[in-house]
Amino acid sequence: TGRNLDVAAIGNAYFAVQGLDGLEAYTRAGNLQVAVDGTLTSATGMPMLDDGGAPIAIPENAQVIIATDGTVSGRVGNDPPQLLGRMKLVTPNDEVRVKRGNDGLYRTADGAPLPQDAEARLKDGMLEGSNVNAIEAMVGMIAVARQFEQQMRLLQTAEKNDQTAAQLLGLNG
Repeated sequence: TGRNLDVAAIGNAYFAVQGLDGLEAYTRAGNLQVAVDGTLTSATGMPMLDDGGAPIAIPENAQVIIATDGTVSGRVGNDPPQLLGRMKLVTPNDEVRVKRGNDGLYRTADGAPLPQDAEARLKDGMLEGSNVNAIEAMVGMIAVARQFEQQMRLLQTAEKNDQTAAQLLGLNG
């Protein structure tokens, strides 16, 4: 995307956010924003959490730099970049799974926060895309609908032929 606040989690990693209930939740949506109060948030306004579980604060007029390990730095003017925190990246596994809630965020079954995954990485300037090609899906649906209609017509024709044959046999008997 070329936008420095767009990040994509690599592999099975998730970003930690603070849900509306105040508890830690997880998302794969990486189109980040800086809120009016300077908090780094998801596109839906959920504060992004650092590896300590606190929201990440961005100084006013700072250019945000996000490294592949989730480290967030800010540069104001010509000053050198300042470390602002490290985004909490988690990777669920077979032992601890996450489940999607009604708000679209993922949580563990018991609500306990997952530990930071030091190996998790992200790519900046990119967003995760859908794994569905909408045009191909629509073309496939149309093809299946046409095939179904043809099969129904064949069944109706076979039924009419059966009725006609039965009438002819009835007249000859």
